[in-house]
Amino acid sequence: MKITHLRIMAVLLVLLFFQEANAQTKSARGKLFIIGGGSRSDAMVDRIIKEAGLQQGGYGIILPMSSEDPDSAVYYANQQFIKQGIRTVYGVIFRKGQTYSAQKLDSVRNAKLIYISGGDQVRFMGVVQGTDIEKAIHDAYNKGCLVGGTSAGAAVMSKIMITGNELKHPDYASTFRNIEPANIETKPGLGFIENAIIDQHFVKRSRYNRLISAIIEFPEAKGIGIDEATAILVSGNTAEVVGDSQVIVFENPKRSKIEKGGKLSAKGIVMNIYLAGETFSLK
Repeated sequence: MKITHLRIMAVLLVLLFFQEANAQTKSARGKLFIIGGGSRSDAMVDRIIKEAGLQQGGYGIILPMSSEDPDSAVYYANQQFIKQGIRTVYGVIFRKGQTYSAQKLDSVRNAKLIYISGGDQVRFMGVVQGTDIEKAIHDAYNKGCLVGGTSAGAAVMSKIMITGNELKHPDYASTFRNIEPANIETKPGLGFIENAIIDQHFVKRSRYNRLISAIIEFPEAKGIGIDEATAILVSGNTAEVVGDSQVIVFENPKRSKIEKGGKLSAKGIVMNIYLAGETFSLK
């Protein structure tokens, strides 16, 4: 009887240990700073610095692989941090197919800020997807790093990533002309947000048709449209709006999808518009 009791106590202690370890891991998770593109005010950069804790030490890195000109992307992004008195942000460039040293990967893994530049989100994921680079980014986030990005660097944050391409209309346009089935192209992103799809430059470029198409085709996901000069700061399951404009959130709670005459229809779509300082749930 005593042996059985001791075994039960041992099992309970092991379970308690893992619960505490899991709680510590969750509390150590970082935050996301997702910018819809356009300009970044000094106040926004200050908020990035504050959330990353760079004033207390440590360093940040800029990952510019979305850009056609990564060196310029590093330079212009870094100038904003220097202007605000932070000189410990550095560019780290990876190239597709190359092998990298443990030291270079550790520079990502140990950063307090990882900032992903604008450009082409498909180009960025083409470099990092399935590599030790992607793993290092996630390791940093799980240690408490602030992972930020603008424009293409915003699109990569979600598990389902909008590429910007229309499958039925290959000539690029900044917004979709129609709401129709099998038109929106998506690829895997970094997956920090699993139950939402991020769109950027949203109000300025009238990308409503694109995001509405996305939430009809992927009804389990929220559609989050972030305007230029605006961001969401994600901590846990809460997103706070930061910046000058608006964030538009679409939901398809009824999982409605009807195809007719080559067009999409849906009922019960919900839209909310958020301003700076307001919050919404990602659940």
